[in-house]
Amino acid sequence: MSITRRGFLESAVVASLATGLNAQDKNKTPQPSPPTSSAKQPIIICSNNGRNYLDDAFLFLRNGGDTLDAALRVVKGPEDDPNDDSVGLGGLPNEEGVVELDACCMHGPTRRAGSVGGVRNIKNVSLVAKAVMEHTGHVMLVGEGAERFAVAVGFPRENLLTDRSRKVWLLWKENHSTDDWWGPGMSGPQWKPPTTPPQSELWKERIQRVEERAAQLGIEPEFRAAAIRRVLSPPTGTIHCSALNDKGEMSACTTTSGLAFKLPGRCGDSPIIGAGCYTDQDVGSAGATGSGEENIKVAGAHTIVENMRRGMSPQEAGMDALKRIVRNYNNDMNKLKFMDMTYYILRKDGAYAGVSLWEGYSDTSVHKIAIHDGTRRSQQTVALFKGVSHEFPPFPVTIPPELKEDSVYLK
Repeated sequence: MSITRRGFLESAVVASLATGLNAQDKNKTPQPSPPTSSAKQPIIICSNNGRNYLDDAFLFLRNGGDTLDAALRVVKGPEDDPNDDSVGLGGLPNEEGVVELDACCMHGPTRRAGSVGGVRNIKNVSLVAKAVMEHTGHVMLVGEGAERFAVAVGFPRENLLTDRSRKVWLLWKENHSTDDWWGPGMSGPQWKPPTTPPQSELWKERIQRVEERAAQLGIEPEFRAAAIRRVLSPPTGTIHCSALNDKGEMSACTTTSGLAFKLPGRCGDSPIIGAGCYTDQDVGSAGATGSGEENIKVAGAHTIVENMRRGMSPQEAGMDALKRIVRNYNNDMNKLKFMDMTYYILRKDGAYAGVSLWEGYSDTSVHKIAIHDGTRRSQQTVALFKGVSHEFPPFPVTIPPELKEDSVYLK
């Protein structure tokens, strides 16, 4: 019986993904693997929106699972969750109302990488990035070509725009489309800081108008405050995960739906090897969430790993990368206050750190890193600057009490 190249690829990818992601399911009560001579302990670090998926991934890793497959188990959870609008299904769309996803991965033991950018209609782009790594001679596929490849190797097409995300996009389209991402950006000489004070009556009127329209669109009351914040200050949303096993093998992945209401075709740092994610089997691993354009310009993840190669601690390495972002703006706080960056750093010996440009997005929303090394926990990042970053466009400082706290929609 003959088999086509496409048929071979479909079979190979499906088998590969099934082996990696379902190995644990074959044994409902897996036993810990025998101890090795290494003093290293398995550890997984990720952005805090992956915390709920760490237990399963850590058990898989501790029982001999591949480090990349363990990391993919973490990020696949938010990709599958329609209520997490930062990645995958239900991700906030571009300015035309289309969800476009980016992802990349690096497999330390084999020193390989895969990446996809601007992918439509495919939910688990982290797995597509792995498929690019395993089943092509390329590292990166983008746009329509990446989508066709994903379908060819067995991933189903599906509509990623949930009803909730569609309503938020409609709300933005009607109330925010004159204040979009066409520029100039903050790095451009023509950029000027906002002139309308956030405490002004104009802001209060705008919030009231958007809130009324949100109700008319049928956005649920419990999610309305979160929707308004997304319309008035479009967010970024990403998840990164790095994993280390007891043999010293490392891998990592980063996945995102990118900047909300972005220009079609925009790719941030998440699919860029060396920016949103980088792993060197000899040294360590790093990833990022935050202002993607700024991170690309300093090749953040690669910079951090190279800093550790030269002897810096994980925290020192991350702080140096943050300072490079600051240097690019000549320490101009009028611009730096409108951006933020968080780095997740794991060294080969198990040392780790989470660092950020600012302490958080608000007094009640601090930056955190999630860790599992036998105990699952979250801890606050070490910040370069005290205080919180300002949303851009700036959200009012004086706002109604019901808009101050993020709902469960803001995972």
